[in-house]
Amino acid sequence: MTLRIVLTVFEIALVVIILAYFLNKIFKQLVSISNTLGKVAFGVRAVETQCAVIGPAADRLNGELADTAGGLEKAAGLTERLARQR
Repeated sequence: MTLRIVLTVFEIALVVIILAYFLNKIFKQLVSISNTLGKVAFGVRAVETQCAVIGPAADRLNGELADTAGGLEKAAGLTERLARQR
């Protein structure tokens, strides 16, 4: 009976030690992942800051392209009229 108790206590202690070992490994992996995610978040913020000017510039460019398209349509119409007159 005493041997069974000793073996049971030994098994429980072994399970606790193994569990602690693997929990420590998981903790180290989570710390590494956390550090990597911090670096990624920093990079994303930097890209966001650098790309903030794209929106207003694209709107301005689209407006200028629309004006150019209107001018080209007008020029095409004038060219057609001139071609018909000849």
